Amino acid sequence: MRALGLDPVHDTRRTFDGLLEAMSRPGTVQSVPSPADHAVISTLVDHEVTLATDDDALHEALSGQGRMDVASPETADIVHTRDHTGWDVRECERGSLVDPSNGATIVYRVDTVAGGTREDCATATLTGPGVDGTATLSVSLPAAELSAIAEAQSGYPRGVDAVFAGDGCVAAFPRSVTVEVA
Repeated sequence: MRALGLDPVHDTRRTFDGLLEAMSRPGTVQSVPSPADHAVISTLVDHEVTLATDDDALHEALSGQGRMDVASPETADIVHTRDHTGWDVRECERGSLVDPSNGATIVYRVDTVAGGTREDCATATLTGPGVDGTATLSVSLPAAELSAIAEAQSGYPRGVDAVFAGDGCVAAFPRSVTVEVA
């Protein structure tokens, strides 16, 4: 993904490791190459995955490699958003009871993602698998968006996986956790 300023071997591996750790330990912030949202998308998207994105540079880079299979946010396997507008996370694919892994992965590009509580961000408390007791995460998204994610995940094992990509870091709300918005 040199077109995006990422090393296709080393940066993808670092991103995969960071993303795996973030999904395994919900609410923790993990280091990945910058720009983090591009690194995550470059790591997850291949010719078998559909993507919804409004990022022209990402679209062009993936199309140039034959990896861009466009879909709407409601039907895409992966939804990437920089300025979340025009769709509702609760309408994204949430899988089924038979095959919950068909739920979408939503990658939010955010200015801030941090452990703990921050006054300038919406804050969520997480419980469930991979969380030691509770975890608190602050994200520069509207609280209503975090509440919508919580609602989209409320029918476990169905739900969406949410990834928050900040400045060189990621955190995640896998569909297995319970999200309570402060």
